[in-house]
Amino acid sequence: MLRRIAWLIGFNNKVEQAKKLSNAKPQPAKVQPAVMLDTIQEIAIYIHRFHNLDLFQQGWYRLKITMRWENDQQTSIGAPSRVMQYEAPNVGSDDVYGVWRIDDTDNSFATRPFRIKYAKQDVLLSILVAFHLPLTENEGPLSSAVILKFELLYSPVLEKGSEFQPSSDGCPAAVHEFRIPPKALLGLHSYCPVYFDSFHAVLVDVSVHVCLLKVGSRKGAKKVPSVPYSAPNAVAGETIDGSSQALDKVACTDLKHATLVKALFDARDTLLVELQRFGNGINRVIDLTEFTSTMNETKLSDSILQANPATAHAEVPGQGKPQNGLEGVGGRLDVRLLQNLSKDDKIKLFNLWGEQVSYLWNTFLNFHRENKTQIVQFLRDAWAKDRRAEWSIWMVYSKVEMPHHYINGGFDEPSHHIVHKRGPSLLKLTDEPAELATMRAELHRRSIAQMRINNRSIQDMQIFGDPSGVPIVIMERVINAPRRTVSDISFLKNFDVMHLATTSTVLEAGKSQSSTSAARSGHDLKIVVFVHGFQGHHLDLRLVRNQWLLIDSKIHFLMSEANEEKTSGDFRDMGLRLAHEVIAYVKKKMDKASRSGDLRNIKLSFVGHSIGNIIIRTALAESIMEPYLRFLHTYVSLSGPHLGYLYSSNSLFNSGLWLLKKLKGTQCIHQLTFTDDPDIRNTFFYKLCKQKTLENFKNIVLLSSPQDGYVPYHSARIESCRAASTDYSKKGKAFLEMLNYCIDQIRAPTCENRVFIRCDVNFDTSTYGKNLNTFIGRAAHIEFLESDIFARFIMWSFPELFE
Repeated sequence: MLRRIAWLIGFNNKVEQAKKLSNAKPQPAKVQPAVMLDTIQEIAIYIHRFHNLDLFQQGWYRLKITMRWENDQQTSIGAPSRVMQYEAPNVGSDDVYGVWRIDDTDNSFATRPFRIKYAKQDVLLSILVAFHLPLTENEGPLSSAVILKFELLYSPVLEKGSEFQPSSDGCPAAVHEFRIPPKALLGLHSYCPVYFDSFHAVLVDVSVHVCLLKVGSRKGAKKVPSVPYSAPNAVAGETIDGSSQALDKVACTDLKHATLVKALFDARDTLLVELQRFGNGINRVIDLTEFTSTMNETKLSDSILQANPATAHAEVPGQGKPQNGLEGVGGRLDVRLLQNLSKDDKIKLFNLWGEQVSYLWNTFLNFHRENKTQIVQFLRDAWAKDRRAEWSIWMVYSKVEMPHHYINGGFDEPSHHIVHKRGPSLLKLTDEPAELATMRAELHRRSIAQMRINNRSIQDMQIFGDPSGVPIVIMERVINAPRRTVSDISFLKNFDVMHLATTSTVLEAGKSQSSTSAARSGHDLKIVVFVHGFQGHHLDLRLVRNQWLLIDSKIHFLMSEANEEKTSGDFRDMGLRLAHEVIAYVKKKMDKASRSGDLRNIKLSFVGHSIGNIIIRTALAESIMEPYLRFLHTYVSLSGPHLGYLYSSNSLFNSGLWLLKKLKGTQCIHQLTFTDDPDIRNTFFYKLCKQKTLENFKNIVLLSSPQDGYVPYHSARIESCRAASTDYSKKGKAFLEMLNYCIDQIRAPTCENRVFIRCDVNFDTSTYGKNLNTFIGRAAHIEFLESDIFARFIMWSFPELFE
């Protein structure tokens, strides 16, 4: 090998390296023109559908796409190489304008402008645009990631006579970037949902397909290195600097060529595996007869092995025996073996495998054109299935037992004789749960900052752009603990007997209902009601709503307006208004669904923020809601004070509540702080906890944040706290009774497989700065409304709860 390289750069291999040269000036080393093997990255982007979730402005919109190498901001920019409209758009001539465009100044592609008029509007774009990214001179395959950039351009509508036209080319409204990691550049086929941001909530269904392709082989220009004059008595290896540099350059080129040949081999195998996966996934046969019959490289490989004995008997380190042929361990090609091949053999393999990749790539593109709908759905399903694993970096899962009930040793005994009993899942009394949750999340955040995320999936830069700034979600699945003893508290007596009887009844009813449902054909009516908090707006929860719509586009949603600007009064009045609003909406949707076909089932879900959760529970306690309780499905509580403000540790916030009560006489604040009646057992909250407002839900998800100073941590999680556990006064007894009432509803056997999850959301507070909102704990409370990443994590990790 060294002799061949020495021959390339003009060395005489018979001259020993330690032999001294004469005093004559050395002649310039002549270098033969090197053969350069060229490859290119082709990235095909299918833009299938533009779905308007929540754009605030009507007008003309278009998508602009650019891409570049991550390590080179300026010079290495991908250029569109081909564009194809593979299906006619579904918009009329009045709602589309102009043509798609390629801009040579920034190598961008832009779709035709299309007009958005209303929410949930679908625009089928059906465009394929392929970009070519050439490898730079110093880059090889797998050396850099690719940044894929989507821009949303907006133009207002200008009325010109009876026509509506865009005012200009459009101004940038929002940007969403993705990163294709180096490992994925040899082959990637992925669904890529483009969301943009909270102010431009859309869903663009995009699929991205990446392949490494052969461009060709060419001869580089001859270069004669300048060799400096060497001093007499110098050693050859130390004097001919130019020749040494040439030797290094040729060796480097040789390694790069071997790497490129191996990359094409890997790209070919990846395409074969992906084609088989697509065929099996959509139950379609892909014809590869021509590939297997005319592109078999066995003869060529045999001839190469015979001409290069070193490769035929090369030993792979760590294996202890020679490898027969070019394949390394597990059928993989070893770059070290390729380096031993001659230039001609490398070129032959490069051309052969390059042609195979091109054939398979074109086969895939044709197959995609014929089965585009099935392939997009297949890729989307695969993407959704991988979300929990992909986002597990920021999520911590645990499973705990729900204590049978929270009790003190005996309420009537002197306090110094009482020993507090706790369930096995509760934290120690000497620790503050909120502080422990914060510490746990911060430790996890620090570990993420030191983590190297290097996978083969396309990465959403809204999440992966700053991994340490993403919320940490600690999910705690709570399961019922087995009963050990029968409680002496009246509402728990005879519970075991009731449990067995009710369970058998529910099972029998469930069997008959399931058999009846199976016999019936029809569709489900899914309704989700979103309820804002104190002095809130009906659109406060739109980000959570949008994420729910992404999971299930068939849901009907009600953004409650019944209590807008009316959240300072009595909770009973607010609950009654919400109940009437919900009933009217459900009846309207039921009538419409019945007219369009057989209505099989109704799923009624609720999402509340802050005191909106109390309004929801109050509405469910109204007698007019009783016929609809059997339809309850999923309940999501975002920082709801379910146990009121007893034992609130935020003294500054408590002072603000006191001022509201004194200066404005806000009734709901009196109810939240248990000052609406001298007897705590006659207060609104105590009576609400006795009402069975939770037991009919099939799924209950409680979201809390230890950084939220507006709602007590234990109240949002419906659990005990340190202060209550050591309080043996009448207030402490009443609090534990309220807590047990709520827990018993969640434990109730009215639902056979109820899911109960507590989620701690820990936001990155470093971006808040030092201000009043951070100081009083309001920032985290409002972050539930201004961020949707935590909702994305939870909903896509457990989609069955939201379908």
